[in-house]
Amino acid sequence: MKRTKSNNIVVDKISLRFGGSVALIDISIEVKENEILAVIGPNGSGKTCLLNCISGFYRPQKGGIYYKGRDLIKVAPNKMANLGIARTFQNLELYAGLSTVDNIRAARHIFIKSGPIIGGLYFGPAQREEVEHMRIVEEIIDFLEIQSIRNKIVGDLPYGLKKRVELARALALEPEVLLVDEPMAGMNLEEKEDLTRFLLDIYEGAEFGYESEFLKRGVKSILLVEHDMGVVMDIAERIIVFDFGQMIAEGTPKIIKTDAKVIKAYLGEQS
Repeated sequence: MKRTKSNNIVVDKISLRFGGSVALIDISIEVKENEILAVIGPNGSGKTCLLNCISGFYRPQKGGIYYKGRDLIKVAPNKMANLGIARTFQNLELYAGLSTVDNIRAARHIFIKSGPIIGGLYFGPAQREEVEHMRIVEEIIDFLEIQSIRNKIVGDLPYGLKKRVELARALALEPEVLLVDEPMAGMNLEEKEDLTRFLLDIYEGAEFGYESEFLKRGVKSILLVEHDMGVVMDIAERIIVFDFGQMIAEGTPKIIKTDAKVIKAYLGEQS
């Protein structure tokens, strides 16, 4: 793969090691614009390591990761959102002592233009800016149907609602590419159905009647790491399968569920 200025994320032959342990071996994939790509595989196969490399939390020792002409390996993790990349985490990374609305508001910091002095005085441009940020926050709250918990402390919420708040915070960054790490883990059937619906709506950019253009246009690409094969088969357009840090298969859901290597490594015999 070559360096590209397209809106595709290109992962080019990356390898990642931790001491003597190999996490990823010569991984080359492309997260295409306008697709939901799922990554599946056994625990410890390298799925989350891939997300961590793309989002800058890990630095592979070999290879490159490119997006819009930039090598993401050289971009600091706190600058990824400025490039249009946001993610959720397998282990929730929320401000447990803050309310739902304050957790979402915190993600808007990358868009704040007012300096600390004008912001502290809260007048003129700073006031108008805050009003606009709050409008977007409230639209995301409405979209994800979490109005009833907007003022509740996140640490006191059930796990399924915490997952929804984490998704809301990622949305507040107005991403073009959304990296989602095991969003269905620990959820009951109803919660999974709700979150699946939200992910599809985020991707498809349904006309919600909101003024915010980013909610209307949707997210251009979703990279989904998930163990729930029902969800993966329902919403992914393409699936990549990892095993022991290597990619062993790639294709449509129809192809993947009948692939002999995938069945042996992960799916098992289907009844």
